Amino acid sequence: MGIAIDAPKPAVTDPDTAADTTTILVADDHAVVRSGLRMLLDAEEDFEVVAEAGDVSSTLRSVRGHKPDVLILDLNMPGEPSLPAIPQLREASPDTQIVVLTMQSDPAFAREALRAGAVGYVLKEAADSELVDAVRSAAAGRTYLNPELGARLAAEPPAAPGPPDDLTEREVEVLRLIALGHTNAEIGQQLYLSVRTVESHRAHIQRKLGRTTRAELVRYALDRGLIASS
Repeated sequence: MGIAIDAPKPAVTDPDTAADTTTILVADDHAVVRSGLRMLLDAEEDFEVVAEAGDVSSTLRSVRGHKPDVLILDLNMPGEPSLPAIPQLREASPDTQIVVLTMQSDPAFAREALRAGAVGYVLKEAADSELVDAVRSAAAGRTYLNPELGARLAAEPPAAPGPPDDLTEREVEVLRLIALGHTNAEIGQQLYLSVRTVESHRAHIQRKLGRTTRAELVRYALDRGLIASS
């Protein structure tokens, strides 16, 4: 007569525990910063850093591949600017919430980041005390804004129509013609400028506004009343 031997039981994973784990992607161009952020986040039992990235293109690939719950995004990475890439990142993984972590303390950057689709904005100088709360808020679908920036935004009067002060009158003229669909050569002819000068103005406009494509510039011009919507 044979002896019955019980087969070893497979390990059981608690589905509630797995569901409660917040997966995180850290995007910053400095390896030392990423290492410090990973230590800070991994100290939380319900956080898991699943990937790191050092520029926008690798961030986009990682977001598509890992579909993290939360993306921590530095605004000042090399190459393609991070701010105008936020809608693209959101499109790549709609369920991924974006928390911006930056040294930019200008409320205008916070406002633009939130408008672009971020749900959190934390200054690097306050990361130790605020980042964990910001990630938890983002994972829960809530917005987190650095308290100091929030107070400054609340105290600011509503923005008047028109371009920001850092665009020159000539750059406004160039921006308007770009938004209307004119080529660099056509803009040069209308404004009596060389194509090289128009290209230089265009580069300055893109840098100041954090927008790189014509579609983004058109949207900006429409929002600011520089051109009429058809």
